[in-house]
Amino acid sequence: MKKSPFRILLIDDHPLITEAYRYAVETTEIFPKDTLQFDSAHDIATAVHFMNSYMYNLIFLDIQLPPLPEEKLYSGEDLGLRIRKAHPETKIMMITTYNDHYRIQNIIKQVDPDGFIVKNDLSAEELRNGIKKVLTSPPFYSHRVLHSFRKFFSNDFIIDKPDRQLLFYLDQGATLGEISSLLSLSRAAIVKRKQRLIDIFDTAKGDDRQLLQAAREKGFI
Repeated sequence: MKKSPFRILLIDDHPLITEAYRYAVETTEIFPKDTLQFDSAHDIATAVHFMNSYMYNLIFLDIQLPPLPEEKLYSGEDLGLRIRKAHPETKIMMITTYNDHYRIQNIIKQVDPDGFIVKNDLSAEELRNGIKKVLTSPPFYSHRVLHSFRKFFSNDFIIDKPDRQLLFYLDQGATLGEISSLLSLSRAAIVKRKQRLIDIFDTAKGDDRQLLQAAREKGFI
């Protein structure tokens, strides 16, 4: 009897990285190689195409991807949210260069990935261990992610998708009126969100440059 395929989507803007993920999966020895089916996407548009075409058992997802505003997808985090909503049974392994504690906690609270590795922790052995854990008894968090939990366990802030969209459009030079129209929110709601972001990032009120710089440093844009 032919075994059911185990389909995996590898999403990263660097082809060498997706090849490394594929090799790590193939060497975990969890599944016979003839059951594995891989697709690789190096941008959000290609990832969306694959996701609309196939059901995946496991998705490797980089956070730092070029935005796709026409799909309202501004990062891998937004893509992760879409995967969670459309395919809740799919396992998500998020991998990122970001090691800022606020960014890590925000991703966990928003997407709740089955696995999360900061690339500074990444090694072939760590990746194989993560894959095994995600597929058998998730979640799996790398060292820096666990350190973030210990340091910011009591932090309850969250920067949601409208907040990230607001930052994206501010970075594009849009006015508050234009952003209000783009996000279908009142101008007062936009101002309130912006003030909250200023408080979170501890920047000067009215100084968009400082706000955007702080958000960029923490990987939100």
